[in-house]
This record gives sequence, C-alpha cells and structure tokens, in this order.
Amino acid sequence: MPVDQTPPALLAEPCLRVIDLETAGNGRDDVCEIGWQDVIRRDDGRWVVSQRRGSMLINPGHPISADTMAIHHIRDEDAAGAPFWKEAAPSVLRPEHPILALVAHRAAFEQRYCTPRLTGATPWICTWKCALRVWPELPRFSNQMLRYLRRPEGLDHALGLPAHRALPDAYVTAHHLRDLLEAAPLGDLLRWSREPGLLPRVPNGPERGKSWDRLSLERLAELARDRDGDIRFSAETEIARRQGTDPVQAGEADQRRLL
Repeated sequence: MPVDQTPPALLAEPCLRVIDLETAGNGRDDVCEIGWQDVIRRDDGRWVVSQRRGSMLINPGHPISADTMAIHHIRDEDAAGAPFWKEAAPSVLRPEHPILALVAHRAAFEQRYCTPRLTGATPWICTWKCALRVWPELPRFSNQMLRYLRRPEGLDHALGLPAHRALPDAYVTAHHLRDLLEAAPLGDLLRWSREPGLLPRVPNGPERGKSWDRLSLERLAELARDRDGDIRFSAETEIARRQGTDPVQAGEADQRRLL
C-alpha cells in the first residue's frame, strides 16, 4: 500500500472516496482486491485528487479463476494470507475522516459488495452515468477509454497502471470525478447516479448510433418498454422532453444536505 503523504491538516477534510474492486470469478465472484483514491475540496472550492490512496488484497475464500487471473493477475498465493472481505471492508468504506460519497465507475458493480450494511447511509456517485450526461459527444464511456479520449490533466500515466488492478483503476476514475465536478454541481452527480443511465445514443438495434431526437414517438414508445433499464429511461426522457414535461428529479433534499 502506498504511504499516505496527505498533510495532517487535510486528513479531517470531507472527501469523496473512489472505490474499485477486483473479483475472483468461478461463479461466486468474491472480492480479491480493493483500491481507493480520495478526492478533496480545497478552501477555494475546487476539487483535487489527493495523495490519500491505497489498496488491499482480500482473501476471496475460494480459488481465483484462470480467466480472472488473466485480467488482473492476482494469484491464489497472493491473496492467501490476506483478510476476508467483511474484516477489511469497514476500514476502507467507513474511515475515521468524513466521506460525503463513495464513487465508482459503473458503481452498480461495487455496490453488489459494498452493501449498506458496510457503508451505512453513505450515498454513491457513478462516474459512468455522470459522464454520459456531461460528455455525451464521446463515442465510448469505459474508464480507460475516457482516460485516453479526454487525457485528464495531472494524471500520472505510471500511477494509472496496470489497468484492471484496483488502485490504478480508482486513481484514473478519480481524475474523471474531478473533471465532472468542474462541469456540474455535486448535487447533480448524486442525482444522476440514483437514476438509470441517460444514454446519448441508441446502443443497439436498427437505430444503433442515432441520437434519441431522431426517433419517432412510436419507436420511442417501443423502446420505453425495453428490458434494459437504461434504454427505457433514455426513451422516456426523450418522450418527456417532447411533451414539455420534466423527468423525475428525486432526492433533492439529500443533495442540499450534502452541500
């Protein structure tokens, strides 16, 4: 784990904690590594990627699949002496200093393991959902594609490698988060993260790649019944736009509380 070089005066500052998990596969897919990177707000109101970061191997309790090792290269012998998830998670997810929100890219994955029992009432920000809103012109929105499409300022290339390890991935996501916070208020990021993803274009089918405003109302009505929640939400939002109604805006009281 890297040495924390954050000045003592900043250790008590409220922060956003970016989380990334690696898992073991073999059907049960238990956690075998967690990485974290804090983003803090300076006195001038700007958000910065701090030096407070770290990672921890986790004993998944069963062998790691070869398919999964080929992605993150964490071996059974690497994790054998590590703590189990329920022993290790609380110190990362609920540290002594205040956390305004937990953050992950496609946060639904991390939330499968970082349950409310472990996180308390801490809300989540999904940088994937927020990137769809803030940078809709981009062709793809994976963590690594955003890294090379946007090339965030200050991102140390070496610290962001190897990809598919928990700390480097969290470090990269933290730079996306900082840039998102420069483009939109924290409250918006929290609200967007509670909603399904607002896709800028139709992801598949005969209209693949088209913006929603190019579809007929009849086709939008069909897609509003799609099995995919992000597709349904995106179609419903375009229908609401044409009808002059506002999409559902939930949880504003929580946003004000955090801000």
